[in-house]
Amino acid sequence: MRQRDKAEAFRRLHDGPPILVLPNAWDSASARIFEDAGFPAIGTTSAGIANSLGYPDGQYTPGREMLAAVERIVRAVAVPVTADVEAGYGYSVVAAAEIAGRVIAAGAVGLNLEDTAEQEGTLLDAALQSARIAAMRETANALRVPLVINARTDVFLASIGDPATRFDRAVERAAAYHRAGADCLFIPGVRDAETIGRLVRALPGPLNILADPGAPPATELQRLGVARMSVGSGPMRAVMGLTRRIAEELHRDGASASMYDQAIPYAEANALFLNS
Repeated sequence: MRQRDKAEAFRRLHDGPPILVLPNAWDSASARIFEDAGFPAIGTTSAGIANSLGYPDGQYTPGREMLAAVERIVRAVAVPVTADVEAGYGYSVVAAAEIAGRVIAAGAVGLNLEDTAEQEGTLLDAALQSARIAAMRETANALRVPLVINARTDVFLASIGDPATRFDRAVERAAAYHRAGADCLFIPGVRDAETIGRLVRALPGPLNILADPGAPPATELQRLGVARMSVGSGPMRAVMGLTRRIAEELHRDGASASMYDQAIPYAEANALFLNS
């Protein structure tokens, strides 16, 4: 399937129901497992890729290394892939346009762009962020790939400002990003059904909710009108938790029941890549 066709197919997945449940991969193996399970599209996780490359999350990973990992994931699967590019590895409009072009060059058909300068712990100016999104849209149009832009605001996730103003502030920012060219609006850190339902009604575009402890399951999010649920670094951290358990068992007992009981057989793991 051509990249343009993949992008259009990915955009249509936001038109549900059903809700788009988007798993987030950090390497080719996790991407193939998600694809093999039947997911129609895959996202990447910046935290998962960063940690797998030896960096902390939060724009410490060089952009070239992040995009190289995205490209490997794209090559491993046939389904559409959307790339988490954090805040774009530079806060200028030029940097945003450049990263959009690099995402397309890597073969991905969508991207997440957050509005936090993570190392500074502050929100970017909303007008600047809107201009960056507009530049991404212009780049995608010039390259004739209808990139699906998932614009993230961290008002709730980072607990920024007076709690009484967070809802209106998040809606104001997300609406501005939609006007600038974003296709989907990502507001992580919201867990209660009442607030999620209010966001669905207030926003001008599809809403993406992060699945984390305390958030409603996909069935409830679909009932509320949420278009997309992603899981972020959750699966990668679960694998890290299993690896820690294996390490502790090996160190203590010289064997590991957790490893033997849950490992994918060698032939099955290898077969995931024989025809990819």
